[in-house]
Amino acid sequence: MQGLDNVSGMASSTGLEIRQHNAITTARYEMTACEMDIVFYLLSLLKKEDRVGTFYRVKVLDLQHLTGRQWNYQQFLEATSALRSREYVIEDNKRILQVGLLASAEYIKGEGVIELEISEKIRPYLIDLKRNFTSFRLQAAFSLSSKYAKRIYQLASQWKDKSVTRTFTLHDLKVMLSLKDPKGVESEQYTKVSMFQKYVLDVAVTQINQNTDLHIGYELIKKGRSFESIRFQIKQQEPLQLPLPFEQPLDDSRIQLAQQRLLELDIRDGRLVEQILGEGRMIDELFAFCYKLKTGKIKAASNPGGLFLTVVGLRKAQSVTDKK
Repeated sequence: MQGLDNVSGMASSTGLEIRQHNAITTARYEMTACEMDIVFYLLSLLKKEDRVGTFYRVKVLDLQHLTGRQWNYQQFLEATSALRSREYVIEDNKRILQVGLLASAEYIKGEGVIELEISEKIRPYLIDLKRNFTSFRLQAAFSLSSKYAKRIYQLASQWKDKSVTRTFTLHDLKVMLSLKDPKGVESEQYTKVSMFQKYVLDVAVTQINQNTDLHIGYELIKKGRSFESIRFQIKQQEPLQLPLPFEQPLDDSRIQLAQQRLLELDIRDGRLVEQILGEGRMIDELFAFCYKLKTGKIKAASNPGGLFLTVVGLRKAQSVTDKK
């Protein structure tokens, strides 16, 4: 079975899709969840018409609001430093390319912004996308907390128009997940298949099925008495989360995302919605509130929308048990 050869639209009615050349999807590399979130956000900003030397601005607060995860300043510094030194290994019949993703990362103090510059050697794989593509949803990529789930979701997305992936040896899959050193220098992780299933495969399947547009399963294949290979079954499903509107102009995207957050809080009164969306300060308050709610810094199980309206002064405080 071959990889996908067709190219679908960059944006669709079901939301933005990030594109990765299949050589990137199946390359050997290791990343933390924080690094992956930065990469997914960066990929959402890339456009085919970008010129060499383009800088991409990642807003830290936007990234945190979108992912529902809080990364401290030191973690971001470590993540971008690692992305500059960590390499993709892309191999075909003619060559082996060792390449880093980032040429530079610059933090703008006081603005909460990181300016990223991609390496020119990797640009053709990310931008000049002519064939053999993988597409996967940004919202889904962000919603997966396990780094193994993120990688397996990428692999499964490569075959989403099929009912099953190609068969991977457990050796090759572990190498792609950075659980095994292909040179045998470092110790292999989860050497027992039962542990590999429990801590990697089953966690990934659960997260992918609950949070993405794919529903997957897997089959372990024996050679003799031992499991040697694996293949994943794939069905497409309607994701529970609305897509993120990155393809729109920044202001329109921000308004649409704010509308989505208001719906999640069950705030539907037209007058209140118009007032909130009409003030930049209130939109900032909305994103901050939803982020704190998602990360447990605000407890509001019964009526989070009412609590938000109270916080921003659109509803008088009542004697409630909800608390920050």
